[in-house]
Amino acid sequence: MKKKLPYAAFTALTLLLCLIPSLGMLAPPRDNQAGGNQALSRTPSLRDAEGTWNPNYLSQMQDFLGDHFYLRQDMITAWSTLNAEAFGSSITEDVVLGSDGWLYFADTLPDYVGLDPMTDREIFSAARNLALISEYCQAQGAHFLFTVAPNKNSLYWANMPDLTLPASRRPRDAKRLAEALAEQRVNYLDCFALFREQEETLYFKTDSHWNSKGAALAADAVNEALGRSSNYFAGPFTPQEVHKGDLYDMLYPAGNGLETDQVYGGKLTIEYDVPIRSAENLTIMTHGGGEGSLLMFRDSFGNLLYPYLADSFDAALFSRSMPYRLDLVNQREADCVAAELVERNLRYLIRNVPVMPAPARELPEDFTVYGSGVNFDAEPSEDLPGYSLVTGPLAPAGQELPEAMPDSPVLVSASDGNYYEAFLLENGGAGLYLPESVRPLGLAYRSPKAPGL
Repeated sequence: MKKKLPYAAFTALTLLLCLIPSLGMLAPPRDNQAGGNQALSRTPSLRDAEGTWNPNYLSQMQDFLGDHFYLRQDMITAWSTLNAEAFGSSITEDVVLGSDGWLYFADTLPDYVGLDPMTDREIFSAARNLALISEYCQAQGAHFLFTVAPNKNSLYWANMPDLTLPASRRPRDAKRLAEALAEQRVNYLDCFALFREQEETLYFKTDSHWNSKGAALAADAVNEALGRSSNYFAGPFTPQEVHKGDLYDMLYPAGNGLETDQVYGGKLTIEYDVPIRSAENLTIMTHGGGEGSLLMFRDSFGNLLYPYLADSFDAALFSRSMPYRLDLVNQREADCVAAELVERNLRYLIRNVPVMPAPARELPEDFTVYGSGVNFDAEPSEDLPGYSLVTGPLAPAGQELPEAMPDSPVLVSASDGNYYEAFLLENGGAGLYLPESVRPLGLAYRSPKAPGL
């Protein structure tokens, strides 16, 4: 009996530990926030808004319990710490462990090792789409600028783990896009060269973004590229342990580790037209101490960037919407339009049709017109009243898009007798906004030359 007592005690302790997550849910609710970019399941309801039974209630409740059991974040943090310290491994596929405490976002690995690069046609399509945006902005009297926020490991790779890189790699997509933008005469800011010129590290170790001083450097460069001047990068800046990295939060959701940020000590004059909850707001509208009006499309790199630019303009609207709402150029009477996109998301440029009327074109002599067998979908636009979003494949029905298709814009023939240039989409698609009274009839683009010609 005495020999069995330790085994019984061990079994009882194990069962008790297993019951803690479930029994703990009977206690008052804790602040069980998601870590990093994770979204936790909401409490399911037995009935929907119309009062009918919810057939997915049990599966939704299972997801909810899996996300909200007692001490969930603490257990994840403990397990992650054990794996990182003892085995040098990350428990989440989204985070790559580097040396000396550096963390990297796993979504940047394809760019880093040269996997799945954009095709030449995709690079041309992205550049041509930005050229159409630039043309539209200029027609509205606004200066346009596009810039790419570098992946962290594109600038600071010394702490990346050893990875097998291909013997021969094409230039990075961002570099190839920059060259294509030069050919399309699009105003482009090279943040890669800008940051590489600086001796100090301007990105966080445990976050995927630039720090506040890096954002100040980018803001000064944006202003200069738009024909304005600022000197935020000169500071003053004060190092303060105030930043919790997004990658750190993914690994250690219950952790309290803070990283040093270079906090700007100068005065920024910013008034919010509408109160915001955080820098993650989809739309931020401000008035600042500068002159003119700015419309800026941005992603999470804009969280630390936008305050400097808000201070630089009298009025500014910062949008995280995708597709880009170019109809706001007129609404905001914008003097300047800027678009910032992180390196790893360059394909976003060929996945959405920006909200703007398609430009009318003359048909070039070397274009072939496909007037039959072309299938279009047209849907009235809520964002652009009086227009329809028209989308369709580049190849007529029963045909394949020529693999050797050159760098050619795509025109859509319409029932009003005009041709309109379309935005180029991935997987051989095209899209544009046409007046609702106008029907798309066919496609036209430059025919590829035969091999050897």
